[in-house]
Amino acid sequence: MGQKASWMSIASGFDPSWRGIFAVLTHRVMGGMVLALIRRSQMPNFYDDNHDLRFYVDQYIDWEKLVDLVELHYKATDAPKDHKEAVQTYKDVLELVGEFVANEVAPRARAMDEAHPVLKDGKVVQCPEHQAIFEQLKEMGIYGMTVPRELGGMNLPILVYFLIAEVFCRGDVGSMTHFAFHAGMATSMVEYSLREGTTERDKDGRIIKTRWDAYVQEIIEGNAWGSMDLTEPDAGSDLAALRAKAIKDDKGVWRVTGNKIFITSGHGKFHFVLAKTKDENSLAALSLFLIPLEIERDGKIIKNGEVDRVEDKIGHHSSATSSIQFEDSEADLIGEEGDGFTLMLMLMNNARIGVGFEGIGISEAALRQAREYAAERPSMGKMIAEHEMIADYLDEMEITVMGMRALAIEGAIAEETANRMALDVRQGDKDSKKEMKRAKRRARLITPLLKYAAAESAVRVTRLNMQIHGGNGYMKEYDAERLLRDSLVLPIYEGTSQIQSLMALKDHLGAAMKKPQAFVQKLAQAKLNAVSSRDSLERKYWSMRSLALSAQQHILLQIAKDKFSEARHVPLANFLETFKKWNPKTDFAFGMLHAEHLTAILADVEVANILLKQAQRFPERREIAQRWMERAEPRVRYNWDVITTTGERILAQLQRAQSSAESKETRASH
Repeated sequence: MGQKASWMSIASGFDPSWRGIFAVLTHRVMGGMVLALIRRSQMPNFYDDNHDLRFYVDQYIDWEKLVDLVELHYKATDAPKDHKEAVQTYKDVLELVGEFVANEVAPRARAMDEAHPVLKDGKVVQCPEHQAIFEQLKEMGIYGMTVPRELGGMNLPILVYFLIAEVFCRGDVGSMTHFAFHAGMATSMVEYSLREGTTERDKDGRIIKTRWDAYVQEIIEGNAWGSMDLTEPDAGSDLAALRAKAIKDDKGVWRVTGNKIFITSGHGKFHFVLAKTKDENSLAALSLFLIPLEIERDGKIIKNGEVDRVEDKIGHHSSATSSIQFEDSEADLIGEEGDGFTLMLMLMNNARIGVGFEGIGISEAALRQAREYAAERPSMGKMIAEHEMIADYLDEMEITVMGMRALAIEGAIAEETANRMALDVRQGDKDSKKEMKRAKRRARLITPLLKYAAAESAVRVTRLNMQIHGGNGYMKEYDAERLLRDSLVLPIYEGTSQIQSLMALKDHLGAAMKKPQAFVQKLAQAKLNAVSSRDSLERKYWSMRSLALSAQQHILLQIAKDKFSEARHVPLANFLETFKKWNPKTDFAFGMLHAEHLTAILADVEVANILLKQAQRFPERREIAQRWMERAEPRVRYNWDVITTTGERILAQLQRAQSSAESKETRASH
């Protein structure tokens, strides 16, 4: 399907019940035929009605810089004339998706929730409503939204895709999850080909050919999708424990054998599969493969893997979750042997940012449900929205959504900037290396905080929505219970909240240990700014920042204290040697115990930082920063108090249990 055909088909792809709402006007933008929509009547639109989201698109995001990277400095003949023309296209797409989700996806969400996917004759079957939505999306031709234009895609920034994810999740998060494994898979194939050096590019950086062009085209046309297959029985977060193995046969073909479980959209054709190429329990033994479940050869279709189970979940029913069996399956090795963990992280970083936007979308839906219900439900002589506790809940929900959106957009910008500049640098642009590294560090800082905070807050916001609905919220008749069920997986998949916390702990403590003097100076400066800044909002921010640094300092000192206690029991000659050998499983126990508390602090402080800077650029945003800090500062103080006053009892209990187990093992061996 060509660019013109795909865009022109959008109008005919709409359901007849609302097809006539738009007049379709085509014009040349970015070298392709793009829709401009003229509204004939007022219809719900999940992008148009979101003023906070539109603030970022209209005012906050530095589109000029990002579009320059996306469009390879406008060297292509089919590039937009400038960033303004490109941004108008992005807005057109957001408007289109906003209307589609509001009128096609959201009304079908309940039906999709009630009709679970089933496995029939080896195929996953989903309800007619689900099929109708994805057939319309196919007709709209947007499965290749982030694929480069020269490969038949729309060449939209990943950032725009993430904004679409939020809008889509407001309608139905499960449908968005499945949608993500179309464009996301195709884009990842392109990027992996670029990174491993199997892509042909012209002198301006435009792609001529990639390793998996045929696969990418199949996805763009809406005839296939894929999945990311990591989890196995007894091997979830502990990737080193994976048992799937890959061996190379006598013809040089890689073959993978193993069972993968809890695979989102696992009934798709294409699978990124993590498997071991060495017989050892280490991350260095992992390699990444691309496996098609079916291979067409000599006019025949050969099975190359099998979906053997569809999970029965409590939520996300519009997204099938499968178990996949690979048996001597032909596979393409991506990159080099042993690169699996590093390549997987590239997928996971974007996936975790995506989960952040999922959390925001479902929270936005819950907030609007709660507002509407509270405004219409009378109790004790007034609407419940006018009762103090309900008003407080609604305020908390709103500022939580706004804070998470600020964090998510900042993280998405940093991640995309770093990735695009890395590819640009490979074309010889050495001057941008420093900026690329800054963006990479920023993305690394924000990603675990976003995944943790947006997922956990989505559960909180949807829970408050149910509470505001009272007894009605517990009934299937209302959507409050569905949103709560759908939110519960967000702190689990694509890396649990606990894994995100350990990542944040490792990065922050590692930075402090690497440059201890700089860390102490930062703490001293934060404490000084907390009392000397003229702006009360700045003082509050620096107070929170000093608590975050103080919490890290306390954890480091406690770890050092425990290590010193250990060193006291060794011969004096070996005293210093103790501090040269660190066991990550035991020596950092105090930090790991409080990792979530520290991560919650770091997320609250980072959102405050972003909103404070927004307030300085846009004075009308000051109230938002004030509201965030008003709620975040007590949380920061609470978590700081937990870190600095608790933990020894639990650690002592664990130590006793470990000593007892070791003692029993010793007796048994004798």
